[in-house]
Amino acid sequence: MSARLTRPNIQLNEHGKLKHFLTLEGLKPHHLTEILDTAESFLNPHTNEIKKVPLLRGKTIMNLFFEPSTRTRTTFEIAEKRLSADVMNLNISASATKKGESLLDTMWNLEAMQADMFVIRHSESGAAHFFAEHVAPHVHVLNAGDGQHAHPTQAMLDMFTIRKLKGDVFDLKVAIVGDILHSRVARSQIQALSLLEAREIRVIGPKTLIPPFPEALGVHVFHDMEAGLEGVDVVIMLRLQNERMQGALLPSEQEYFDLYGLTERRLAYAKPDAIVMHPGPINRGVEIDSAVADGPQSVILQQVTYGIAVRMAVMSIIMSNAALLAQSQGEAIDSSDTEEKAATQERPE
Repeated sequence: MSARLTRPNIQLNEHGKLKHFLTLEGLKPHHLTEILDTAESFLNPHTNEIKKVPLLRGKTIMNLFFEPSTRTRTTFEIAEKRLSADVMNLNISASATKKGESLLDTMWNLEAMQADMFVIRHSESGAAHFFAEHVAPHVHVLNAGDGQHAHPTQAMLDMFTIRKLKGDVFDLKVAIVGDILHSRVARSQIQALSLLEAREIRVIGPKTLIPPFPEALGVHVFHDMEAGLEGVDVVIMLRLQNERMQGALLPSEQEYFDLYGLTERRLAYAKPDAIVMHPGPINRGVEIDSAVADGPQSVILQQVTYGIAVRMAVMSIIMSNAALLAQSQGEAIDSSDTEEKAATQERPE
């Protein structure tokens, strides 16, 4: 599927606007700021409560989670219902793919049930691209995490949280700590931070959990936790992706925590007003100490809340773009018909 990953423009329509949301690779900064600004509009400015709106009334969204998820799946479902869409969650454990049906046959059957949008999580990198390449033109695909490749809505809710609490992403020093090698979240976060011109992006972790040629990602690499946290504005902790590790990349979880776990003592190396983030699920005592996870600088639960507004933003933008494209194509056809009629009327007998 690697060839598909080099064609990110599949997620843009003829007008250069979002048609699918598969990765941040290949997008422009204005695509990201549109999502952030739209998400802001779904929040009540006084209470931070998220409004319910009728924008997707009559649309059917199907959540296809081929990989376990709690936070992402639930916030997507809440977001879809806040947009007034009809929502269907596919029971993967009993789905036809478990009985030998191909992924394409499953997708086409679901498409025949009048789906307008698929939200897909899959353990294989490129799965969301695969769907996007084969769906009907009127159907849209959102990537809710594919293999080690991308998790774009998680990265956008992280950017929204940073902007909401720090005013802007621009000019900030951000440290991403932990299992960078296996993390689709880290890949998407780095792309988002680069597009939004963060002042400095640092990755911190043992050599065995840093991808090869990290300089190609535009990041500064630290293997010493204290040095990496020095003076940063934002600390993003990552979970160890044990299910994706092949072989023993770490001596033990206790030794990992001793070297890279975020404690109050280590957090003191960051700026005093630094915020602490984590995409979840958190493992207390492995990558983060409870005193930090529950402490005053932690914004982990705010990330979860903001995830609803950001996912509402992505879905509403995509459906709005589709409506505008259909309108412009309809106007073009009407114009063409009018010109043809005029030409017929002017044609001599």
